[in-house]
Amino acid sequence: MRGKFEDQGGLFSYVSPEARVPKDHPLRKIRELVRDVLRDLNRSLSGLYAKEGRPSIPPEQLLSALLLQAFYGIRSERQLMEQLDYNLLYRWFVGLSPDDPVWDPTTFTKNRARLENGEVFAKFMMKLLNHPDVKPLLSSEHFSVDGTLIEAWASHKSFQPKDGSGGGDNGANFHGEKRKNETHASVTDPDSRLYRKAQGKEAKLCYMGHVTMENRNGLAVAGRVTHATGVAERRASEDMLKAKVKQAGGRITVGEDKAYDTADHVAKLREMNVTPHVAQYNLGNPSGRQSAIDGRTTRHPGYGMSQTCRAMAECIFGWGKQHGTLRKTKHRGCARVLGDLMLNLIAYNLVRIPKLIAN
Repeated sequence: MRGKFEDQGGLFSYVSPEARVPKDHPLRKIRELVRDVLRDLNRSLSGLYAKEGRPSIPPEQLLSALLLQAFYGIRSERQLMEQLDYNLLYRWFVGLSPDDPVWDPTTFTKNRARLENGEVFAKFMMKLLNHPDVKPLLSSEHFSVDGTLIEAWASHKSFQPKDGSGGGDNGANFHGEKRKNETHASVTDPDSRLYRKAQGKEAKLCYMGHVTMENRNGLAVAGRVTHATGVAERRASEDMLKAKVKQAGGRITVGEDKAYDTADHVAKLREMNVTPHVAQYNLGNPSGRQSAIDGRTTRHPGYGMSQTCRAMAECIFGWGKQHGTLRKTKHRGCARVLGDLMLNLIAYNLVRIPKLIAN
């Protein structure tokens, strides 16, 4: 018998969003972890707001909405607000009832800036890694470090001479002009740097993002954003690993790619009580440059294991670029771009952790 078609159906629904989400939906476990971390952050979040005035967007809902944006690769906060308006799954995850109004996109963006300035993303990451279910998953001795370029939100026209001799055309005609970071800077994003990834590649205004990954289960444990320079990867690695040596209380190992194979970097790591399992630069390289890593390091089985795990660190950045969270930043300045990176690392960990706990 053919069913009767009624356009729109009933006006009211008595089924809660909780009942509409399948029991085995992957967001359920993630939501539990996020709620646990947010409870631990309650005091830190309260310190960012005045005790008087108009109520803002609850930071718990703000953070949850930003995580949704990273999970599903939603390209803008305006589109995020649009989907929150009609998607019951998103409303359930954020903590909105079906009748709650969504926020204005501009208000949402301004409130996000408060969290970035308060370093809430870094604190969220720390609380997540110290969660009772997550801490046993982490290695305290074996790590990998990698870096990537994050394209800046600035055009080539904004990269103008520092002395103001741009010719009065606002940088529109720069063809044939020699431009360097020493003599030029972006007028809209001064922290960005003109950088070429490799010979034959185009130069772009960008930042450099760095991540430290533990090798037991491939979870991100630290992140940093720096100016894009030829030595930024190595300096950031040394800074991040210094903290890991202190936490471990003894020698640790680190896997790194060929870009880190320089004599000064390898020497600094060894001084810090870090065993450098760095990929050798001279293998298959016709330039004749000698590697700082020799057979005393490569002969050990741990070296091969570190190189295998090192490839997973590149997957963290690949995941972020696939979801649109690291392809190009939406903000200006190292501090704001760090917020993009940390949000990406948190989302990556939250996707992996429930699977690891289940296994």
